[in-house]
Amino acid sequence: MSLDIDNILNNISMDNLIVPFGRIHKINSTTIVASGLVVAIGDVVKIESEMHLYTVLGMVASIVEDEFTVVPFSFIDGFRINDKVYLQKDGLNVKCGYGLLGRVVNAMGEPIDEKGKIQDLEETSPINKESISPLKRGIISEKFSTGVKSIDSMLTCGKGQKVGIFAGSGVGKSTLMGMIVKGCQAQIKVIALIGERGREIPEFIHYNLGNNLENIVIVTATSDESSLMRKYGAFTAMAIAEYFRDKGHDVLLMMDSVTRFAMAQREIGLSTGEPPGRGGYPPSVFALLPQLMERAGANEKGTMTAFFTVLVDGDDMSDPIADQSRSILDGHIILTRELTEQGFYPPIDLLQSASRVIDKVISKDQYNGFLKLKRVLSLIKENEVLIRVGAYKKGMDLELDRALAKKDKIREFLTQDTNSSYSYDEVINKFLGVAND
Repeated sequence: MSLDIDNILNNISMDNLIVPFGRIHKINSTTIVASGLVVAIGDVVKIESEMHLYTVLGMVASIVEDEFTVVPFSFIDGFRINDKVYLQKDGLNVKCGYGLLGRVVNAMGEPIDEKGKIQDLEETSPINKESISPLKRGIISEKFSTGVKSIDSMLTCGKGQKVGIFAGSGVGKSTLMGMIVKGCQAQIKVIALIGERGREIPEFIHYNLGNNLENIVIVTATSDESSLMRKYGAFTAMAIAEYFRDKGHDVLLMMDSVTRFAMAQREIGLSTGEPPGRGGYPPSVFALLPQLMERAGANEKGTMTAFFTVLVDGDDMSDPIADQSRSILDGHIILTRELTEQGFYPPIDLLQSASRVIDKVISKDQYNGFLKLKRVLSLIKENEVLIRVGAYKKGMDLELDRALAKKDKIREFLTQDTNSSYSYDEVINKFLGVAND
């Protein structure tokens, strides 16, 4: 049997014989500068340590003439000048499938829960993806029940809505997150824990989820990981949620927190020479927030309802990340330290909070009840100081007297044990009873 050498040679691709690479010629504390490759912004590269015989992934963050700066997905210990850099042509992807349900993965979609290899991963999805075309977005017209009385009655959400939970540290964001995850009607739940302390991951699973990960995927990027892992942990969670949405499911995406995601991008931006802006955040941070958040929503196949927590520095709602997030999101839930100190849980300030779709997803009777109860809460708040110092006497204002008479009943309705959950119909029946009393 003779071999057709000419035919074999014609079918051999030179791309498989020659693998182009660049070399490192500068190393900083958080970045690597290399040259010798033709790359674009956002390209993924492999950095090979010849001394330690391992490789790490990195992303091209800036290009100046024939030099490019790479931000590694891990730390840069062990790399030396002249180590090789290879272009990874398939970009940054995550494997998706129903095998992810019940698992805890890192920012690359790799399991970290010691349950073995993830099976039934059907598709590979790019982590970076354009958001839904505006004209292909579904209209938000169907309510999304969270199981939390104060949210379902006064801040009613819709399927496909993007909502922010704003609070200072230690006010109760994680507890409220757990209540929503356990009580909501979503078929699939994707939770992104970005920049959290390592001990908070098992605590969240144990205390807030009751060790029940049925139909839940958790994506983690802890505070001790690189800034790029913290940044792309959020995008990986979004890509996984998009996969299940496109399979026709109603999906809940819960991300904690946007602030630490922004801090990760701030580290990347400043290390590559971006000028600092408001709050020390470079311009890329404010461009990145809508790129992430706008990917949530509904399309013709399914819905993705997203709750993003925002850590408010010093309880200051004018914090640049909080301010920018409010302008992008379709509603905001504000938790206050004052209500927490009063033992009022969940500590939602209903007068400062708002759902921008509430009038689209509730009945006329409920909306009238919402207006009545908001008026009652506003009257009590306006006169709170006068009442406490004894300057107000009963009979001076009949409307305020009626509001004060309902105060205890309203408080009883709006407070809720962290382990309890209520159906939407049950909440609305109680709500209308209180509002129309």
